[in-house]
Amino acid sequence: MLNFSLILNLLLILTVAWVLGLVFTRMGLPVMLGELLAGIILGPPILGIIGISPSIEMLAELGIFFVMFHTGMEMDPRELVEHIWSALSVAVGGFVLPFALGYLTVSLFGGTVIQSLFVGMGVSITAIAVQAVILQSMRINRSKVGHIIMGAAIADDILALVALSTLLGFAKTGSVQLTALLLIFLKVSGFFALTIVIGHFIMPPLTRRLTNQGGKAFMFAMTSALLMAYLAELAGLHLIIGAFLAGQFVRKEIMDAEVYEAISSHFYSISYGFLVPIFFASLSFHLHFTWSWSFLLFAGVLIFVAFLGKLVGCGLGASLFKYSLRESAIIGFGMNGRGAMELVVASVVLGLSNDLLKSKVISEPLLTIDQFSGLVLMAFVTTLMAPITLKWAVGKTCLPAENEAFCALWDEAKNK
Repeated sequence: MLNFSLILNLLLILTVAWVLGLVFTRMGLPVMLGELLAGIILGPPILGIIGISPSIEMLAELGIFFVMFHTGMEMDPRELVEHIWSALSVAVGGFVLPFALGYLTVSLFGGTVIQSLFVGMGVSITAIAVQAVILQSMRINRSKVGHIIMGAAIADDILALVALSTLLGFAKTGSVQLTALLLIFLKVSGFFALTIVIGHFIMPPLTRRLTNQGGKAFMFAMTSALLMAYLAELAGLHLIIGAFLAGQFVRKEIMDAEVYEAISSHFYSISYGFLVPIFFASLSFHLHFTWSWSFLLFAGVLIFVAFLGKLVGCGLGASLFKYSLRESAIIGFGMNGRGAMELVVASVVLGLSNDLLKSKVISEPLLTIDQFSGLVLMAFVTTLMAPITLKWAVGKTCLPAENEAFCALWDEAKNK
């Protein structure tokens, strides 16, 4: 509900995020760092003026929804298909190695097997929405490397869905439910098959007839995005994957150029000008932890293995397909942002843990408070580090003597 409190909170978030965004931009750093810092200042970590509320969460979700649609518009589906195997290799490497390192870390700090498994899964997730914003801000989302990162992030999301379903079933029954895994496979396969049918046979004739009279083009795009988001949710995937694929349907080559630019402009303005700052600020609102040496040591090690695991795992996956060391490093840095997905997963596991403890199905929690807080801090720090390290890696690669394909796009971003 739009009330005085919400209006004041939004005014504070947008004002502080805008000012800090300008400061970080002048320093040559990504604007999203200013938005994250705005959340730290206004949220529980420092001033505690604003906290998570249903209204803020809804606007944050809408932010990543709009961003994913706009990102889908700007990326070529043929490029995604062309690099599908290298993207899958990157996703598997970037999922398995962090999972293993996260598992070992919790085990070394005295965690149970099930706690180690859940933390390992949380460490292995990549936040596709965060990657979309970073790539878009650097203008390398249209490059080969950008397509690999986005394709790998989608595959990573599917791997996370399978892992979460498996571990939740194991926590409840003590065994792996093969029927549930088969159902997930069928639903996801059906979703992507339906996406191909809609994208190739239904959408092109409709988009060719689009006009922007009375905002009808934007309404059509929103309807498409909502439909695909609904289908993605039915398949058990996150709604933002549906929004991304819906954006793939709105391509320049199959519609009027003016209509395409109008849709793109609307989605860009609403997302980056209004909703995305709320999304990144709200990530900082989740930071709650105790200042004890044991926790700080655990969280520090977890952050280190999470970052290293993604960098090495994704880099190795890319190197299997003959990508250079520099390209592999860029892909690894690009896959390192976490964000909202880990927080949702950790909250689900913590809620289930409380229910199972009350019903005496388990005697040990699935996640301790320190483990949950460590995951939250890890998600925040890696989200903070991702744009900085990616910018550094691209900057080192795009030296005057180098001629990588994405360097022209990076130069375009710097000159804007």
